[in-house]
Amino acid sequence: MSVLVLVLAVSAACCLGFGFVLQQSAAQQAPRGDFLSPRLLLDLMKVPSWLGGIALMVAGMALGAAALGQGQLCLVEPLLATNLLFALALSRRRTRQSLGRQGWAGLVLLAGGVTAFIVAGEPRGGAAAPDPLRLWLIIGAMVGLALLLTMRAKRTRLSSGPVLLALAAGLLYGVQDALTRLSGDRFAASGMSGLLTSWQPYAVLLIGVTGLILVQSAFETAPLRKSLPALTAAQPLAGIICGVGFLGDRLHTDTGALAWQAAGLAAVVAGIVALGMHPAMPRGTVIPAVVPVPALQGAATR
Repeated sequence: MSVLVLVLAVSAACCLGFGFVLQQSAAQQAPRGDFLSPRLLLDLMKVPSWLGGIALMVAGMALGAAALGQGQLCLVEPLLATNLLFALALSRRRTRQSLGRQGWAGLVLLAGGVTAFIVAGEPRGGAAAPDPLRLWLIIGAMVGLALLLTMRAKRTRLSSGPVLLALAAGLLYGVQDALTRLSGDRFAASGMSGLLTSWQPYAVLLIGVTGLILVQSAFETAPLRKSLPALTAAQPLAGIICGVGFLGDRLHTDTGALAWQAAGLAAVVAGIVALGMHPAMPRGTVIPAVVPVPALQGAATR
């Protein structure tokens, strides 16, 4: 693994983790009527801390794109998942909670899982699959699943809705990373004119805005500990599928290597959940129960 790729990917994870904490602290104060609406972004643009979080997120995406330009998606995505470590570090500084057994266990699982997957799989580059059918099938499956999760989240917005929205956003961000890699390849081959006449950069922009609305809606309706683990777990899984599926990334496929890769990914997900549920993560605000109007009228007459 290139030291440059490691530095770029971990720096991107740092910016993303800090940015998510700032975004959630602002989004939880947004009007509930902005749920899954572009108005949510317009309202949040008035909040300085949210703009700071977005600036960090943009910096993280730029660093992530640079890492993707130097390394394989299957290598960069697990490293980006460490953003949760940096989110927990900032949250701990705010809440002054100790790391404890849960925090150390999550840290070991996440770091060990990333290491096991990379060492066992040894991600390496290859020629991107020339079959456009495979590309569109994988992207269509990811986007379709994200749409189904979003539709379900609209019906359960205060229970499982935030988790479903975060999962949907994670799937979209994984696809966005893959298309960012394709955009970089297009730019390297044909220059700016070739990039601007291709569909990939516009799809990256559309997916990015859509994912941002989903993430902020999840942050608006639930504490960070409920939404961020799902987002952080879904993105690398989707990115690895895209990397192997149509970007030409290759992993070792013998039985032992596959077993270690599966164990590594399972440890990553377990570590993400443990860190995301840590007491240091912001709890958010409690949404008051809605009292029926007849009950209020009855109380007034009494």
